[in-house]
Amino acid sequence: MSTQMLFRDDPYMVEAEATVVAHTPEGGLVLDRSVFYPTGGGQPGDSGQLQFGGGRLPIATAVKGEAGQIVLVPAEISTLPEVGTAVTQRLDWRRRHRHMRIHTALHLLSVVIPLPVTGGQIGADKGRVDFDMPEPLEDPAAIEAALNALIDRDLPVGVEWISEEELAANPGLVKTMSVSPPRGAGRIRLIRIGTGADQVDLQPCGGTHIARTGEIGAVTLGKIEKKGRRNRRVSIFLDA
Repeated sequence: MSTQMLFRDDPYMVEAEATVVAHTPEGGLVLDRSVFYPTGGGQPGDSGQLQFGGGRLPIATAVKGEAGQIVLVPAEISTLPEVGTAVTQRLDWRRRHRHMRIHTALHLLSVVIPLPVTGGQIGADKGRVDFDMPEPLEDPAAIEAALNALIDRDLPVGVEWISEEELAANPGLVKTMSVSPPRGAGRIRLIRIGTGADQVDLQPCGGTHIARTGEIGAVTLGKIEKKGRRNRRVSIFLDA
């Protein structure tokens, strides 16, 4: 049985009830529904805790399991709640929210640097995007200013769904060269920033995002590193 992904419908959900449906041989556990985002797409898995019957289990991260399951990985060796146990799951919200802010900011970075993306990583304090960039940026300060100007426009961030056939007909939606959106489910999830004439970005993404760009706050452009003949890594940092 696949895990219901509560974070996909509401990335601001911090707490939810669930039932343990399985244990894994590695010592993880699977719930029927999860507020924990599993590691993927450059975004780390969520951490937090489970509470049940007077007990408490710290969760270090979440990863993808078999057949659409999400596996919660305990932070320490402990007796797991039995299959069928009702639990309350609670996120480390500060960490998740910072991931959301960084993730949306990286989408905007791909707007102000309109080059193919070769990789990326999200953290709680910084994030980075690797670009197919043979030549260095002429004016990094202008890139930082443009990025913060987009953030300050407080654009709405929303979700759209298209069919796999629609994506195939619009290959320009995919910015990442190294990773293609998962296929086989029939639908592709898109993250849209801005609406109507103010839309600035639309691309496939399965991660969690904030509701408006103004929630990101100011960011600082880090050092730009050369990572090969054509690749350059551009990092950003949250100011607070």
